[in-house]
Amino acid sequence: MRKKTKIDPAIRQIFNIPDNISDEDLIKQSKAKIGKYCKPCWELKYCPYGPLVEQFPLLPLPLEEAQKDNNYMKDCLRANKTKEGKKLSKKQKEFFEFMVKSFNPNDYLINEPPKFFTEMSCKIFGHICPVFFSGEEFTETKTLRNNSRNIPRDVLIKVIKRDGQICQKCFKYVPETEIELDHIIPISKGGPTSVENLRVLCINCNRTKLNSISEIVDEKPLKKHIDKHP
Repeated sequence: MRKKTKIDPAIRQIFNIPDNISDEDLIKQSKAKIGKYCKPCWELKYCPYGPLVEQFPLLPLPLEEAQKDNNYMKDCLRANKTKEGKKLSKKQKEFFEFMVKSFNPNDYLINEPPKFFTEMSCKIFGHICPVFFSGEEFTETKTLRNNSRNIPRDVLIKVIKRDGQICQKCFKYVPETEIELDHIIPISKGGPTSVENLRVLCINCNRTKLNSISEIVDEKPLKKHIDKHP
């Protein structure tokens, strides 16, 4: 029997979810919204919000990690110095005292959140992308995105002609009978059925592709920047 996902109160608080909405309904509604609006950076290749993302909520820390931080601050306050032996400044002491006093276990995650919640977060700043708060039908263009798996014939022909029947992963020629079209940004992540979001793959490459955005989004986007500018 499949185990039901438990949504933490901390997640509900961030998204201002009423108590009368069940976990199952919350997951269903969230998946529907994610399937309709994807992060602009996935399509535009840059973030239109920039540092403004920092004004939006962060996903809560796991309770275990938060408790470790809280215990560390308690130890520092008792010893009046950091773990490295440096005496606490007045500002550090005031900050640690405030954090310890305001610590509430209910503000942190007891259970691992569903993956789609973590995918809402910005890879750079960590905050939840504004599009999931502000995205509505009227914010889309006049031509609404097509999120169907049914690919119109004119779109299919344009993609095949553009890619020249070459698999865009292994770069081998693909016979007409073996051509498969792949959504670069998956439909489940809001990817549209458009020429720009489709590519030719061979059967083998399409079967081994995961339903994720790992191919177009870096897991550690700042690493390349740090490597270039040590």
